[in-house]
Amino acid sequence: MADYHGIMNVCEAVIRLLRSSYEPAAFDEARADFDVFVSQDFRDHRIEEGVSLFLYRIKADGTHRTPPGRQRPDGTVAPTKLPLDLHFLLTAWAPKASSQQRLAGWMMRVMEDNPSLGASFLNAPHADVFHAHETVDVMLGDLSVDDMFHIWEVMLHERYELSVPYVARIVQLESPLYFAQAGPVVERKADFGVPSFSGVVPPQQ
Repeated sequence: MADYHGIMNVCEAVIRLLRSSYEPAAFDEARADFDVFVSQDFRDHRIEEGVSLFLYRIKADGTHRTPPGRQRPDGTVAPTKLPLDLHFLLTAWAPKASSQQRLAGWMMRVMEDNPSLGASFLNAPHADVFHAHETVDVMLGDLSVDDMFHIWEVMLHERYELSVPYVARIVQLESPLYFAQAGPVVERKADFGVPSFSGVVPPQQ
């Protein structure tokens, strides 16, 4: 489970994977950039050649919503976990169609060869977010062509660039709040006392 940095770390981990896997010699020594985008970045065209990641949807995973959080040695128990699926687009950028298509094929092959991101990648942007044994699975998403064009038209306000949908499952966010694990109630005890009053008590006549 991760803290609130989990979403950011997953996006940065995907970009880090692509950046570390890129070999310029396979692309005619072309320099490539890799970055996480917001919608404004598409209008600014910050990448001449490379790959961008755009997170367009965060969805709660209902099938993993009920299990409680882990119990720590001091007896505290975390609240219910918040499992999320992160839907994002990987966009291949290049000045020529052939270069863009080649980059897209390479990008998809790298993601297919690395379906799970380990803690070493996940904790690179911000340390100690994920536990050492944790992984996040990344797979091809399910987004129709119409929906993809709708994202570009409505959200990005730009001409379409070659993009591939992916989903990162399951990113479990853990609450920073912890509750003490109390024992069972074995005895009921009533305590009657003198009621207290607020304010000023008037003097007796």
